[in-house]
Amino acid sequence: MARLKGLTVGEIVQKTAQPQAFRVKVPLENPLTDKIKQGKKVLAVELDPPIDTDIDFFMEGAQLLKQAGVDAITIADCPLARARVDSSLMACKLKRELDITPIPHMTCRDRNINATKALLLGLSIEGVNNVLVVTGDPVPTAQRDEIKGIFSFNSAVLAGYIRNLNETVFSSPFNICAALNVNARNFGSQLQRAQKKIAQGVTMFLTQPVLGRQAVENIKKARQELNASILGGILPIMSHRNACFMNNEVAGIYVAEEIVEQYRDIPREEAHRLAVEVSIDMASQIYDYVDGYYLITPFKRVDIITAIIAGIRNLTV
Repeated sequence: MARLKGLTVGEIVQKTAQPQAFRVKVPLENPLTDKIKQGKKVLAVELDPPIDTDIDFFMEGAQLLKQAGVDAITIADCPLARARVDSSLMACKLKRELDITPIPHMTCRDRNINATKALLLGLSIEGVNNVLVVTGDPVPTAQRDEIKGIFSFNSAVLAGYIRNLNETVFSSPFNICAALNVNARNFGSQLQRAQKKIAQGVTMFLTQPVLGRQAVENIKKARQELNASILGGILPIMSHRNACFMNNEVAGIYVAEEIVEQYRDIPREEAHRLAVEVSIDMASQIYDYVDGYYLITPFKRVDIITAIIAGIRNLTV
């Protein structure tokens, strides 16, 4: 009988036919959701990825935020449909080099189902197990001849797809996050959409910025009706012009008129102090209804965010 490396063919067949020992895959911990389960409030901060290959500011800002005690950093996925460094690649870099919990945004605009699954597999291998699913901003009209949105599915369908992969593929399931527009005129409709997303596997909502009384009331309603974690959105308004721009040009954001008027005709430095004060006040008003905060960095001003974080810390004392 033929022999191969000291074994007969029959011996090889017998050996390979026997059950082989395998390693049991232990799910990775998720510091973000674990902290919420402990009844502690979490802090997530959004940093926009770079528009070119210079990532120094992004990494330095992330390091400063880690030192300030931030629990997670969220990374937008080509906001306004303009190309930036891939959010998932930046998430892996943050996780690997700075040991920060990242939450990459994942839009439905730029990928079909195959590309989406491939990206999720890569994130899982890298130990990134939080993701924010969003439909994505539409491609600007002037660029639609050159850039085509895919939109094979919406954020609710994407959430359901990830949930199925959690059940069949991933040993460390993804924490599926989604957006909640607390500034919508018909907030009842937003709650219905949120319930559908929960049915598809969403367990955490990051809200649009809270910059008025109605948004506070809507977060209160969300707390009462949604069986999911809620991170209240906080966006520092940096000037009167910034406030007007947000109201007129950015969908999903509403700055109450009384806040807009506070910025009228005041110096820049005073406006920046006011940005911190208003943000902390909004955080205080929603404190009882949220599991944490989702802070959005304005104009790369990480220093403004760290000042707000210091104020929010005092709310817990």
